Amino acid sequence: MQINHASLIPLHKQIEDLIRELVESGKYDGGKLLPKEEELARRFGVSRNTVRQGIYKLVLEGLLIRKKGVGTQIAPKTITTHLDEWHSFTQEMTRRGVSLKNYLVKVSKEGADTVLAEAFQIDKDTQLIKLERLRGDDKAPFVYFISWFHPRLGLTGEENFHRPLYQLLEQDLSVFPSRSSEELKAVAADAVVARHLNIQEGSPVLYRKRLVYDAGNRSIEYNIGFYRGDKFTYSIDIKRNT
Repeated sequence: MQINHASLIPLHKQIEDLIRELVESGKYDGGKLLPKEEELARRFGVSRNTVRQGIYKLVLEGLLIRKKGVGTQIAPKTITTHLDEWHSFTQEMTRRGVSLKNYLVKVSKEGADTVLAEAFQIDKDTQLIKLERLRGDDKAPFVYFISWFHPRLGLTGEENFHRPLYQLLEQDLSVFPSRSSEELKAVAADAVVARHLNIQEGSPVLYRKRLVYDAGNRSIEYNIGFYRGDKFTYSIDIKRNT
């Protein structure tokens, strides 16, 4: 934790790099407060403004959180996924080095309500396979999925749903998901979602509704997901047409 005052590298950049190393070391995980600006200024032999400048870049990057009257903490680690390309959830997480664990896999049958009947263009009360999955990493669950499937797929409910879902559809049923229509919004966790995700009822969660289509543009899956708000960030790339 020393900086070189004779270096051509700006002092605030040296401080930024040193604090970045602290963040990556894991020493301040779990909500521990980083040293105060005054302490860092004395340690580095610089002004508080120089320290603040070094910290500010890390705050902008989302690595640190500054709370007035409390101090500076490492921001909770989140998983960023992109909406500009098609991926199954397993593919999304695998690409980001997250090893998934199933905490719950439950299969049942349920009659289609008005929303499902419209989405699948079927009669109301038609029996559908319903799949509930609670998924996360080796530490805790962070997403709760509920899926319903069009009856034309021929699912019986006896399939091995511990496998990646779209792998099962493709390999066992020759059904190939090709696109999805999605809706994202922030909602408050109800009692069921809160219990599954180990959060307080009313906590903010990311709600994602996905209607999946096959290559013939026929709906095959209606899926809703509830993501822990402190674990997920979604980014969207928008390109301007010139």
